[in-house]
Amino acid sequence: MPAALWALAIAAFGIGTTEFVIAGLLPNVAMEFAISIPMAGNMATSYALGVFVGAPVTIILGARLPRKAMLAWLLVLFIIGNLVTAMAPSYPIALLGRVITSLTHGAFFGIGSIMAADLVAPNRRTSAIAFMFTGLTLATLVGAPAGTWLAQAVSWRATFFAITAIGVVALAGVLWLVPHVERHERPHLRKELAAFADIHVLLAMGITILGPAAFFTSITYVAPMMTEMAGFSAGAVTWLLALFGLGLFVGNILGGRLADLALMPLLYTTLAAQAAALLAFYFLVESQVASALCIFLMSAFGFATVAPIQKLVTDNARAAGAPNLASSVNIGLFNLGNAIGAWAGGAVIAVGFGYAAPNWAGALLSLAALILALLSGGLARRGRRSPASTHPAV
Repeated sequence: MPAALWALAIAAFGIGTTEFVIAGLLPNVAMEFAISIPMAGNMATSYALGVFVGAPVTIILGARLPRKAMLAWLLVLFIIGNLVTAMAPSYPIALLGRVITSLTHGAFFGIGSIMAADLVAPNRRTSAIAFMFTGLTLATLVGAPAGTWLAQAVSWRATFFAITAIGVVALAGVLWLVPHVERHERPHLRKELAAFADIHVLLAMGITILGPAAFFTSITYVAPMMTEMAGFSAGAVTWLLALFGLGLFVGNILGGRLADLALMPLLYTTLAAQAAALLAFYFLVESQVASALCIFLMSAFGFATVAPIQKLVTDNARAAGAPNLASSVNIGLFNLGNAIGAWAGGAVIAVGFGYAAPNWAGALLSLAALILALLSGGLARRGRRSPASTHPAV
């Protein structure tokens, strides 16, 4: 892989760490600012909302910048946001820092995906996108646990200072390694927005929301599910979450490589397999061995779809003439899927179906994503467009 992809992956690691580590820092933040845990949880909520809203705003504001310059400015914003959080004298200022940081997320992964694909040969483009996303999966496997340990050993502020340092390294990497490419055509807002009326783009975005939402439906409630139904201790949840992170890592690597061979068949297979793993998890939840295996499989099959879906959206938006905004908004839709999954899992528990119910709810979401993928593939086969193979120069 080109060295520039390492710079993108390091940045993805920093962005992923600042997103996921907050769950482990909430008690420390709540104690320092003398607020409740739920109120401290707004540090996570504000970030998620900022990702969803910030992606189109930052893309529109930076539309005239070359992509390399845009990535660099986004990382400057990332550094400032984490620094503001690390040095916040009050809770509102800490929240402000989180919002500033979140503005980087969608736009960086959106533009980064386009640049990663442009850096390699056409038959390796999904692998290149997956390589960048490896930084995100390593953030769940290494970054978030290390950040939580640093917060407990030193201070939660030290964690954000460390993430700021990662941002500085990523910025240096982008400036040094990512090639400068002039835009052949300046993006036009009307044209960019028109891509959202394209049925191929909309179907691909629907898969983005429902596919990852499936495993978030289950994993959000894995702690009570495993302690109350599988008989695990509360301490065991830590390694179960590490197993989940390992599944994300493996799924991302394999999904990227296999999608370069056959993108749509890969999506059909992984979405169906994710639904099967979640249904098995529902029926076998009282078995500790089977539960651990299902957690790994649902995360592996679930995240194996992420890079292929991002490429599907980018290709379809390119074919519609406007990849920048759609690609970045698609990253925000992953977070929307996260929120929908968490809501759906909580809803089925709240109406009395029990702690294992999020698993069958997630399976239904995965099957809904599979239906959208079949529709998208069917439209492509009818000759209107071949989303997995087209990649015109930009």
